[in-house]
Amino acid sequence: MALGFDSTLRNNRLNQITSRAGGSALLRIYSGSRPATAGAATTLLAQLTCNATFAPAASSGVLTLNAISPATSAAATGTATWFRIVQSDGSTFVMDGSVSTVAAGTGDLRLDDTNIVLGGTVAISSATITEGNA
Repeated sequence: MALGFDSTLRNNRLNQITSRAGGSALLRIYSGSRPATAGAATTLLAQLTCNATFAPAASSGVLTLNAISPATSAAATGTATWFRIVQSDGSTFVMDGSVSTVAAGTGDLRLDDTNIVLGGTVAISSATITEGNA
């Protein structure tokens, strides 16, 4: 059975992600096998810039990210399988997660289409992070 946390504790844990990410964090989408947490990255498909204010305070165990600028020229062609958020310096690790299509509904980040094409636009219309038993 999964751990269950008090709502205040869940929100505080999520708000630490916002603190760690800071302003204009980078969301990077990769193909290939996801490495161990903060491990060496695989093929970078796209990099998107998060809002200068990463997210408002979490509520009911959910952190809803503010607008994320689209990547107007994908770095490579491939199938998105995982993502990483780093601080705006490009190197300070924040978190990793899985990617799937919206239809599959299993990834931490759900895209309309996980097939990314070199030079194409990659956009995320909304993003949330849900903590534990929320």
